[in-house]
Amino acid sequence: MSRFRRRQALAAAAALGASALGGCTGRRRPGEISLWFSYGGKNRKVLLKLVEQFHRVQSAVRVHATFQGDYFEGLVKLRTGLFVGASPTLTHVVGEVVPYLTQAGVLEPLDGVGRAVIDDLQPALAQRGTFVGGGDRPLVALPFNRSTPVAYYNASLFRQLGLEPPETWAQLRQVARAATVRAGGSTTRWGFECPIDWWFWVALVGQAGGQIIEPDGTVSLGGEAGVAAIEHWQQLVHEDRTMKPPPGRDYNAWEATNNDFLAGRAAMIWTSTAFLRYFEENAEFEVATAPLPRRERHAVPTGGTFFVMPKGVSGPDREAGLTFLRWMMQPAQANAWATATGYMTVSSRGLSKLQGSGFFDTHPNDRVTLEQLAYAQPWPWAPALFRVQREAVQPRLEEAVLEHRDPRAILAQARRSIVNP
Repeated sequence: MSRFRRRQALAAAAALGASALGGCTGRRRPGEISLWFSYGGKNRKVLLKLVEQFHRVQSAVRVHATFQGDYFEGLVKLRTGLFVGASPTLTHVVGEVVPYLTQAGVLEPLDGVGRAVIDDLQPALAQRGTFVGGGDRPLVALPFNRSTPVAYYNASLFRQLGLEPPETWAQLRQVARAATVRAGGSTTRWGFECPIDWWFWVALVGQAGGQIIEPDGTVSLGGEAGVAAIEHWQQLVHEDRTMKPPPGRDYNAWEATNNDFLAGRAAMIWTSTAFLRYFEENAEFEVATAPLPRRERHAVPTGGTFFVMPKGVSGPDREAGLTFLRWMMQPAQANAWATATGYMTVSSRGLSKLQGSGFFDTHPNDRVTLEQLAYAQPWPWAPALFRVQREAVQPRLEEAVLEHRDPRAILAQARRSIVNP
C-alpha cells in the first residue's frame, strides 16, 4: 500500500472511530487518567487487580483501565486516537512499533519516571537492551509484559514415549515424528504445532545465524537464514507431516495452538512465556518448558509490550501517569505481575528477590524462560521494522509454508515490497 493510500486509510479509520474514541478526552477530575490495555483472560484479571491495589495504596491518582482488543487492534485504535486527538494517558504497544512511533513524534519522553527506576530495569527487557542502540535514544518506552517464545511440551507423554525435548532442528524433526499419531487418513495427535507467525519465524532466522535488518540498515530478511527458516517449517508440514499449521491468523492461530496443546492434540508447541500459568493451571497433564532448539546457535527475539505515553498529555496527567508507571516498575509489582502470569519480571532487584526466595527452584518452568533470556537478540532500531513485519513478511508466511512456495521467491517479493511500497 502506498504512503498516500495509508494516509487515506488512516483518515477513514479516524472518521469511523472518532465517535467511539471521543470519550477518552472527556473531562476528568484532577488525577484521573486513562489506560488502554490489550489482552483478556487471566492476564487481564491480574492487571486489573494491580490497578485496584494501586488505588488502595494511594488516593492522588485514579486509573481508568479499558480493554482495546488484541495488540494490533489496540494499535489501530491508538493511531486513530492520535489522529483525532482522543488518545489515552497511557497505553502499551508491541516493541516492533516503538521506533516507528518515535520517528513519527507521537510519544512523550518517560525519563521523568526517575533514574532509580530506569537503572533497576533488566537491560535485556528495557528499551536500552531490546533495541540496538536503544540506550542512546530518548526514553519513550518502559517494559511491561515482556516475554520470549518458548517450547511447551507434555512432560507426561514425553516420559511415556521416552522422549527428551529437542535441542536442535534435526532433533525437533525426530521428536515430532515420534510423538505424532495417525489413525487411518487422519492425525489424532501432532508431534509439533506452532503459529505461522512473524515472531517465531524471526526466532528461526536467528537460530539459523541471520538477522532481519543488517547493521547498515539493509532489509535482508535473514538472507539464506530466512530461507532456511521457511524451509524448516515446510519440511515439518509437508515432508514429515508432523506439524499442524494452526488455523486462523495472528492471535487466533495462537489461541488454536494453545487449545490443541491443552486438549492433547499436540505433544509440543511453541508459544509465548505469557501463557505459562494458564497452561500449568488448566492442563490435565504435567506441563514443562524447554529452550527453543538451535541450528547454528540458540536465539530468541523478545516480545510483549512497552508502556508508552502519547504526545500531548497535559502536565498534571503526565505526572499522574508517571506516578502509576513508577509504581508498576517497583520490584513488588513487577514480581507480582510476572509470577502470576509467566511474563518476565522487568525489575533487576525483583529478579534478585525471586532468586533469593527459591522461587525458581520450585518453578523450574520459569527458570527455563529466565535462562533463555541469555540468548535474546536485540531488535534493530528501525522505523520500518513494524511495516516489515505487518506488510512485507507476515502476509506471505502462510502462503510460503502452506502452499509450499519457493522461499527465496517469497522473500525476494517481500523485500521488493519494502523498496517499492
